[in-house]
Amino acid sequence: MWARFKGDFDAAHKWHLPGVKCDTCGVTWGSAGHQYPGVDLSQLSEQESFRSRPVPVAEFERLRELVRPLAPPNAKLPPGTSFGPLVGTASGKFGPFTSQGDILWLAHRDALERLQAEGVRGLLGCRTELRFRKKDAPELLELQIEPHGRLHPDCMPPDLPPPCVTCGRVGFRLPEVATLDVASLPMDLDLFRVGNFATVIVGTERFMEAVHHLELPGITFRELPAR
Repeated sequence: MWARFKGDFDAAHKWHLPGVKCDTCGVTWGSAGHQYPGVDLSQLSEQESFRSRPVPVAEFERLRELVRPLAPPNAKLPPGTSFGPLVGTASGKFGPFTSQGDILWLAHRDALERLQAEGVRGLLGCRTELRFRKKDAPELLELQIEPHGRLHPDCMPPDLPPPCVTCGRVGFRLPEVATLDVASLPMDLDLFRVGNFATVIVGTERFMEAVHHLELPGITFRELPAR
């Protein structure tokens, strides 16, 4: 991010699928990178149950099935998936894009609309509930970046154990050289997360060229191999 932008925020999504405490593999865990700020759970009667905490697998699965009809088709919805707007405080001057690590991205509405006008496909900006002290607060949207595709099997550890039969957890770190599986990648999206490692965000060449052409600061790019 350029030095002249020093925006900061302290916020969390309104609802969360809980983490799980698995009696089979003995791990208490939740995923990162699965965020659906455009999914509204306010119609569900058990809203208070959708918060961050470890629960038994059966309880997690019950809550997940309550959410599934409201989520995008084919969404995996692992433990720790979050929903609804970011709620919290914000201060400072925000650039066109602001990130919170590899977890989420905020964008000015005008930056998002300019990218869409350039032909960038699949961008979804969702409202936030960020409170500023100043009166002329910017309109910041959170990008809903959904997981699609996967890493190529060749870059995965050869001794990777199978998923836990009860909770589905697969324990592995991001490979030093993350290679994308070309055949699995979406053809109609220019920005997405990797399906089996959702903290990795992939932008197509079209997306990168549009960001550079419009001179929108706040995003850096690194080429990923694919096969």
